[in-house]
Amino acid sequence: MIKVMVVEDHPVFAEGLVALLGDAPEIDVVGVASTGEAAVDLAGRVAPEVVLMDLHLPGITGVEATARILADRPETVVLALTMLTDDESVLAAIRAGARGYLLKESTGEDIVRSVRAVAAGQVVFGASTGERLLSVLATTAARPRPLPELTDREVEILDLVAVGLNNQAIARRLVLSEKTVRNHVSNIFAKLHVSDRSAAVVRARDAGLGSG
Repeated sequence: MIKVMVVEDHPVFAEGLVALLGDAPEIDVVGVASTGEAAVDLAGRVAPEVVLMDLHLPGITGVEATARILADRPETVVLALTMLTDDESVLAAIRAGARGYLLKESTGEDIVRSVRAVAAGQVVFGASTGERLLSVLATTAARPRPLPELTDREVEILDLVAVGLNNQAIARRLVLSEKTVRNHVSNIFAKLHVSDRSAAVVRARDAGLGSG
């Protein structure tokens, strides 16, 4: 069974998603949240494998909720939902760690298929992906990426660590909670197999980070 959590602030649409996913025999809807803060809290309690995340939520955005959930649970997969082909929000969600996105107008069959796909490790993009998004993604893919074992957000945070910022300063710079930054830093240490900040800075500078 694929444990799925739905994050959507429109009750009717949320109910429709729950009913749609509940009809798929291999999907178990383990929770529904209507705000970003509630999503972060619920994800910690129900341990979803896949989160369907509306990007435009009251309170913290779906992008920030994605970053916080993945900082706490890097094994979870987030699939972003948006009403329009909003390149900026979609790019921000992908940089925060989302494995793709779907338009809310997608068919039920597409939504279920996409949940199965991201649960299996694939990346999913809606059929109406904007040309700008494709261009940015292609440019990013063509450019060698430092420390590929890290997510984009983790690279961003490690770069600031290498510059000399502490967790509180990084949190202010990126508009994140200090707890979220601490979790990211812990994940960075684990992935780089280092035990402290100094060793992480050495790895960062070897990779060309920390020059800003």
